[in-house]
Amino acid sequence: MADAKADAKKGKLVKGRHRSAIKRHRQSLKRYERNLGAHTQLKTVTKKVKAAVQKKDVALAGEALKKAMAAFSKAAAHGIIHKKNASRHVSRLSSLVRKLAA
Repeated sequence: MADAKADAKKGKLVKGRHRSAIKRHRQSLKRYERNLGAHTQLKTVTKKVKAAVQKKDVALAGEALKKAMAAFSKAAAHGIIHKKNASRHVSRLSSLVRKLAA
């Protein structure tokens, strides 16, 4: 892999690959690195909501849910995750908090 990247920078073609494929791969690596922080943040806010529900702390769960909803909406708006994926996660977290409040 490292050789392919070095060869791509030199402008050489790796055997069996096209220039466009090498460029697409390079772009996908950049996107992956750029989106990694956002994915990590989404996992963190999800864990915080679940931890608050586990502790049975309604106020903390509500605050964590608010932050989670904002984070998922922002990620969906920026195209990091699909909007229905964000909606599904928010819905599931909301139902956990609703059950706790009831």
